[in-house]
Amino acid sequence: MAIGENEFRAALARFASGITVVTTKDNQGNLHGITVSAFCSLSLEPPLVLVCIDKKTGSHYAFQESKFFVVNILHEKQQHYADQFASKLPDKFDGVKFLKNFAGIPVIKDVLANLECRLINFHDNGDHTIFVGQVEKTTIGKGNPLLYFLGNFRRIKE
Repeated sequence: MAIGENEFRAALARFASGITVVTTKDNQGNLHGITVSAFCSLSLEPPLVLVCIDKKTGSHYAFQESKFFVVNILHEKQQHYADQFASKLPDKFDGVKFLKNFAGIPVIKDVLANLECRLINFHDNGDHTIFVGQVEKTTIGKGNPLLYFLGNFRRIKE
């Protein structure tokens, strides 16, 4: 027998996760970005990562259309990016410093790391889709990660 949604949420809230903004573009060239905590490495050889995106997210279709996406790992001073890309703002990139990579996908500047990925496949599961990408380029920054734990943003205390 499956557990209830509230019990499941309460248990998962005890798992600290890093915060990313995942970016792409749709077939019309419109830029898309969403805040994602459901991100992890999948394989070293080949270098694969996965992100899980809610099917109700307005940008979900763009990730299915695009052949590329970028995982931008946020540092502890970038909570404003997490909030901005989690919002329903019409232009989530307003005020965000970014470059476009070879495929025209936004790569956010000055984050902890960027992982530029080619979409390998996606899997429909429950209320989310799992997108698997092969990492083709990385950029490494400095700092500590922005974390999410017990429903709040957190920082590492050294």
